[in-house]
This record gives sequence, C-alpha cells and structure tokens, in this order.
Amino acid sequence: MKANAVFLVAIIVVASAVALARHPEVRVHEIARTGGSGFGQTAASAEPATRTQVGVRGSGFTVNEAPVFLLGCSYYGGLGGDAKSWQADLDDLERAGFNWIRVWATWGAYGHDVSAVDADGRPREPYLEKLKSLVVECDRRGIIVDVTLSRGNGSTGPARLQSQEAHRRAVETLVTALKSRQNWYLDLANERNIRDVRFVGIADLKVLRDRVRELDPSRLVTASHGGDLSADDLRKYVIDAALDFVSPHRPRDRESPGQTEQRAREWLHAMESLGRVVPIHFQEPFRRGYQGYAPDASDYQTDLRGALVGGAAGWCFHNGSSRGAADEQPRRSFDLSVNRLWVQLDPVELDAVSRLHELVSRAAERNAAKP
Repeated sequence: MKANAVFLVAIIVVASAVALARHPEVRVHEIARTGGSGFGQTAASAEPATRTQVGVRGSGFTVNEAPVFLLGCSYYGGLGGDAKSWQADLDDLERAGFNWIRVWATWGAYGHDVSAVDADGRPREPYLEKLKSLVVECDRRGIIVDVTLSRGNGSTGPARLQSQEAHRRAVETLVTALKSRQNWYLDLANERNIRDVRFVGIADLKVLRDRVRELDPSRLVTASHGGDLSADDLRKYVIDAALDFVSPHRPRDRESPGQTEQRAREWLHAMESLGRVVPIHFQEPFRRGYQGYAPDASDYQTDLRGALVGGAAGWCFHNGSSRGAADEQPRRSFDLSVNRLWVQLDPVELDAVSRLHELVSRAAERNAAKP
C-alpha cells in the first residue's frame, strides 16, 4: 500500500510539472474547502494571469488603458451568497451593461456575518477565499470590484477595526490576498467623515493609504465620504491623503438627482484650483427602501445623466433593505444569503437598470465625436 501511494504521488508531481511546462502563464494554487458553496475546491485549481486592469487618467477611469465610465451596482453582502447565485447575478449585470460592483469585506447583517476579515483585521474564512474567488471571476468577465472596509455603525454588524493597528492589519490582509488581480480597488473606510464609530481621521487615512502603496504601488485607493464635498474636504482627500479618486455619497432626497451635474462640475473646478484633478465616483447615491423618498426609474436616469454630463467617472445603482417593512424585506444586496440580488429587485428598479447603460453608451458616442 505504501509503495502504491508513493507511486501515485510521483505521477501527480510529474503531471503537474508537465502542465506547468506547457502553460507557464498558469499558476497552480490550492483553494480551501468552503463547505460545498462552490467557491472553492479541495483539488488544485489553475488560476490564469489577470485580464482586467483598472486605472485612472486625469478625471476618468481606464480599463486596460482604455477610457471607461464605471457603471456599477451595490453588492454589499455578496460573500453571503454561493457560487451559483453570484454567477447568475453577474450574468444579469453584464446583460444590463454594468461593469463594476461594490462588495464589503466587513459586512454583517440580519444574523449573517460574511466579513472577509475579523474585528482585528485578520483573515476570516471561508469569506476571504470567497472574496478572492469573486474577484477572479469578475476579472475573467472584465468587471471591476470595489472592496470596501468599514469600522461599522451598528447596521452592518458590530463595531470592528476600532484601532489603527487593526485597520492596518485588515488593509494588509486584503492587499496581500488579492495582489495578483488588477481589477479591484480598495475603499479604505466607508463614510470615514461621519463622527461615530466609522470615523477615520485624515492623518490615519494617509497612513493606511501609504501602507497600501508600500505593499502594492499600483493599487487604486479611495475613502468614501458621507454627504456633499466642501473645498476643504477635497483638499484633504486629494492633497493630504493623496487618494486616487473621491467617492462622495450624496444626500438622498427628491432634489438630489437634479443637483448631481452641478455638484460634479463644482468639484472638478475646485480640484483644478488645487492643482490635482482625480476622478469623481458617485459610489452610493439614493436608493429605494431607505426612508421617505422613493425614487422612480426616471430619478435614476436623471442622476446618472447628471453624473455623465457633469464629468464624473463612475456611478452606482445603489440598493438595500426595505426600512419599515416586515423583516426589512426585500433586503436586496444587504442580505444575499437566501435570495440572489436580481430576484429581490422591485419592478421600478428592474425598469431603471434596463435603461441605464443606454445613457452611458450615448455619452461615450458624444465624447468620441468630439475633436
């Protein structure tokens, strides 16, 4: 029996060597077991080199060096789903013309903590492996992934990363785990300006940003901001913290869609005065189910059109739980542990997402026609 086992191991080693010799661009790695979710396998899996690279050029984004507007979708609790559900959601997103998703690495809601890092910033399995698998699949499809960290505010699970050391460790965990892929960027701290447990000072933000640069010099980094940006806010993000782009979360009221174009123009002009212009990414606008204001399909179109005309570089179809409803259903991207995102969207949202890509395409045609 022992001789047979040795012989079998020898055959596997030789076969692996032959495969690597024939395909040197392929790196073989071991994927951990994930409880049958489909995200991992117990056998070795071939991982091809990265295909999709996100970058910035002036006030815009690029993908594989070509100018691209990031049309995205909130997918916050994505690590709570299984491979079958997120494959189906990615198919639907691609059909709708979306090229970007936002996934949280610190997400816990409705009794499901799906965080890829723990409260001290250390790897948390199987969710870190799920995040890696999701990023790889998006890379294959040409989709950009926003990986977001947050210190928490109660609605997304308990407070976490409450020390700078823990926050730095979380940054190191994610950058190290995902370094081989160029289709993702890091939001260091969701709404870091809000004066609750989410708060991260600019000096601390700069330290985290510098740590990313040490580990992975080309990795794009932002930090999202709750509310509209002042000139002083822009100076802190663009000059002091040296972020690669700004990610404001605009107010959620009826007037908001009609204001987006003017806000984008104002912020670009303010950055010109600073001597450094970076992309504006409308990463988390209004949504249905929030409270009070319930946008219709035309509101989403107005907001996206304003972002495009105003010179922004990206926009998100934001979605989440239904506040005040029974069990807060549908929860949309806030809870993907049972139902995938697309089947939780209501008729207004489905109508809206079917119309958004056309606006982006028309804007691209106009830009291409400019001398």
